[in-house]
Amino acid sequence: MTKIEILGTDCAKCKSLHKNAEKAVQELDMDAEVIKVDSIQEIMNRGIMMIPGLAIDGEIILVGRSPSVEELKKMFKKV
Repeated sequence: MTKIEILGTDCAKCKSLHKNAEKAVQELDMDAEVIKVDSIQEIMNRGIMMIPGLAIDGEIILVGRSPSVEELKKMFKKV
């Protein structure tokens, strides 16, 4: 199972990324788990200085923006 982590607080971009990631996973019928990481300490430990961040299986692939569902689907297909 793929582990997709949304690193961010409760800001609008973070909420949007979380929602779009879940929708992309659903539309692709992926075997993936979308997890919200909202601990500021954990986010900083991962080197994220601008939220939101997106990690797939522990690898940071996106920082500081919330892409569309279609863009996320393209990213997830590479996994």
